[in-house]
Amino acid sequence: MKRLKLEYHSLWKLLPGGLPIPSSTIISGKGGTGKPLVELAFVASWLKNGGSAIGIPLQFRTMEFVKNAMLTLYGIDLQDYKGRIAYVQFDSMVAGTERISDDTFKTNLLKPELWDESIEAASSLVVNETELLVFGSALNLLLFSPTYKNSIIKKIKGILETDKTRSYIFSVTNNVLGDEIATWENAADNLMFTRVENPMRLFLRISRVKNAPFSTEETKVPISQGMLKEIKTVADATRKKTIPIFRKI
Repeated sequence: MKRLKLEYHSLWKLLPGGLPIPSSTIISGKGGTGKPLVELAFVASWLKNGGSAIGIPLQFRTMEFVKNAMLTLYGIDLQDYKGRIAYVQFDSMVAGTERISDDTFKTNLLKPELWDESIEAASSLVVNETELLVFGSALNLLLFSPTYKNSIIKKIKGILETDKTRSYIFSVTNNVLGDEIATWENAADNLMFTRVENPMRLFLRISRVKNAPFSTEETKVPISQGMLKEIKTVADATRKKTIPIFRKI
């Protein structure tokens, strides 16, 4: 199995042999513990090593936060990676998968059958489909839909367990619907946890990695208090706005 060379010391320290590819990874933790920011460190390493990526960040209405965080935290200007990264945005009003820009599709990700369709559509926009990472954040929001909850649990579980045509890294909040989130945690090849300790210090711990050496030592991730506060504000606003919507679907 190939390994992803990690570019950042806090990750290299925990994963000295790199992250196995293809594989599936869950980054889990309470709300507001910086999970997407850790996730983006893996994405930055992936892009720097020549791979392509598809982003499905559910808690962001546009991709601007992702782009700003990549530049601020990891020195990655996504403008320099055009043709190597594409996005799928959630829209409950879309019947299928619709292209809305040169690098973005929108689709109703509550419908399990549209996951494959939207990922395939987005992958057609990138130049290196054979080295593809799909990253998504706040997937737990989908579980608030009473209609689609069970089917989306099954769909994501299946992706994590069986799809080895590409790599996946998803971040999820586990302090609500913890039993359901545990289904995804158990299905992933690799499992990591974040927590925040006041005053706004982010820590990462690896629970398991398949077929690669790793350290179980908890380590501080060097992300500023300002960035942690910003993403917490975005996440809180998204939950307040979107969860009531999902509950009605």
